[in-house]
Amino acid sequence: MLNIGNAYDALACLFGIRNSFGFLPLTENRGLPTDASDALTSAYMAYGPDDVHGATWITWAELLSADWRETDRSGARSRAQVAGDASHWAPAWSVMRTLSDLHGASNVRLVCWFS
Repeated sequence: MLNIGNAYDALACLFGIRNSFGFLPLTENRGLPTDASDALTSAYMAYGPDDVHGATWITWAELLSADWRETDRSGARSRAQVAGDASHWAPAWSVMRTLSDLHGASNVRLVCWFS
């Protein structure tokens, strides 16, 4: 599991979490994938229903097709600035890129939830 931390501008533009920035989120409130592994589902369930504030997922293919130049409501910050390859999300993108080379972009996904 990769815990990227609480960079709310990045969480807003990617997943719509605490989106006071006005980004159009890439994915929002999809829940856990229906085919999530038992280990992932157990990790999620360990938090309890009152401690989780949304779950969602995104594939590497969706990330590749995203408009990384899109900005927040103010026009001051782009998606690339807050969550691109030069951001603190770089380790997650590196792992997903490598897995994509092995398994295909549509077969690699990032699953996240917020507590």
